[in-house]
Amino acid sequence: MHDTGTGSTGSTAQPSRRTVLAATAGVTTALVAAGPAYAADAPDDKRLRALVSRMTLEEKVGQLFVMRVYGHSATSPDQADIDANLKEIGVRTAAELVAKYRVGGIIYFAWAHNTREPHQIAELSDGIQKASLELPRGLPVLISTDQEHGIVARVGRPATLFPGAMAVGAGGSRSDARTLGRIAGAELRAMGIRQDYSPVADVNVNPANPVIGVRSFGADPRAVAALVAAEVAGYQGSGVAATAKHFPGHGDTNVDSHTGFPTITHSRELWERLDAPPFRAAIAAGIDSIMTAHLMVPALDDSGDPATLSRPILTGILRERLGYDGVVVTDSLGMEGVRTKYGDARVPVLALKAGVDQLLNPPDLDLAWNAVRTAVRDGELTEARLDESILRILRLKTRLGLFRAPYVGQGGVDRTVGTRAHLKAADRIAERTTTLLVNEGRLLPLSRRRYPKVLVVGADPASPSGTTGPPTGVLAAALTELGFTATALSTGTAPSAATIARAVAAARDADAVVAATYNVTAGSGQKTLVEQLVATGRPVVAVAVRNPYDVAQLTSVPACLATYSWTDVELEAAARVIAGRVKPRGKLPVPVQRADDPAQVLYRIGHGLSY
Repeated sequence: MHDTGTGSTGSTAQPSRRTVLAATAGVTTALVAAGPAYAADAPDDKRLRALVSRMTLEEKVGQLFVMRVYGHSATSPDQADIDANLKEIGVRTAAELVAKYRVGGIIYFAWAHNTREPHQIAELSDGIQKASLELPRGLPVLISTDQEHGIVARVGRPATLFPGAMAVGAGGSRSDARTLGRIAGAELRAMGIRQDYSPVADVNVNPANPVIGVRSFGADPRAVAALVAAEVAGYQGSGVAATAKHFPGHGDTNVDSHTGFPTITHSRELWERLDAPPFRAAIAAGIDSIMTAHLMVPALDDSGDPATLSRPILTGILRERLGYDGVVVTDSLGMEGVRTKYGDARVPVLALKAGVDQLLNPPDLDLAWNAVRTAVRDGELTEARLDESILRILRLKTRLGLFRAPYVGQGGVDRTVGTRAHLKAADRIAERTTTLLVNEGRLLPLSRRRYPKVLVVGADPASPSGTTGPPTGVLAAALTELGFTATALSTGTAPSAATIARAVAAARDADAVVAATYNVTAGSGQKTLVEQLVATGRPVVAVAVRNPYDVAQLTSVPACLATYSWTDVELEAAARVIAGRVKPRGKLPVPVQRADDPAQVLYRIGHGLSY
């Protein structure tokens, strides 16, 4: 069973949350030929209500679900994908999924083989729309994905990939955030993807957060709010529904809701000051959808229910207090955080009772679908309650133009996806995010004359979707292109003594060393590696390729950069900074505590050097 989120940040350090909170305080009808029953123009609300009134109960139930499906084609997937669909969903293809359950949405994943390349994605999207619209009373499907950029991207090269949220936070530019949303949205739209589960609106104040981390814009709620609003404007200006997540806020937890049930201990006042601002900003920006979090916030609801199933949180706070009347979508219903207290048959019913509109990716669709239908037949849920959510979903599909023009064809892909202008924009944005944290003796920029031969060592975590990787190879290739003679030696995230010795021996034959680090902890082999490399007397430049907190463990290095992710665009920008082709401009969007005394801040929000 797969879900929509990402895995652990790998961070095992446990710095003081109080310190982080203190450091952030104050910074604070004929819609198409196949659908002759509908009008040609986008339906108004009256027409949508009439449409809902003609739907069967089964069609209404289906409209509430957003489901995964395996395969690159709506009708002719590979046999392995047919087998996976039969095992998990009881259908062979996406077309059969739509026909059997009348689902209102489908979510794309790379692991489900939905996103091989842009032309295939567009063809899959059109195939899904055709399958749905050819049904009696067929409706367009809202196709979604997680395209946060940075470490979470379901559509890879040759589509344009941008720096992730924390990198954008380091850049601090609302214009860049808006440009990212505008370009990324245009490319998704060209491939038929009309709902993006981005941006992350969580304020990451816990360095040990195992699920959010660099997916957040930072630890300052005001800065996060501004960037969330800007990115929303970019996406939705391109005709793609943005999704602020994860309400009411997932930024201060040390439990991953994919595998456990987190509790947020913020007081109501702290929640208002720290977690709420980005969601308020998203609502003010006209956000199309908001995703719920599978976590408990006792100060907001002391029932012990996760927010996804909490009427006080979703209806009382989000709907009534914050005034939001857009689409509310659950995070994946396959995640442990929402399955801990109730069974899979109860979860979708309780989510609807709480105020949810879209039920995302249940582990057992047949069970969930039948549970909702049974709840209506038994009187636990009314059809009128379903109609409220269906109307919101259809309003969104209308705003996105899906009734008017559900198909995308191939021309938009050629004109839009991965164009030279878009790739250049991503490069320029990345250059404004690279953060120089340490530069003793002005080692950087690195002189090609003095240090022509560079060894690149370090961690090589699995490359984020659609990027080249591994990080050491990408850095070495980029530095070579910039005039150095660079070689790569992967030492991994937990180098052994023998691996460290091999790297040290190689360093003695180099003029300088670049060490890529990934979530360094006090007792990690990565820290030992860097210390022994420094002891060779060769100048060492550390590049923290995920969490900027690595710098606290690397006290011996003369130079340290933070890239906030290890995608090509960020690593190549870091290489240009190292070589002096561009100046570092990024500023820390989170505080970094001392490794030996987490109560003390080593580098505050806003720290960042330049040349």
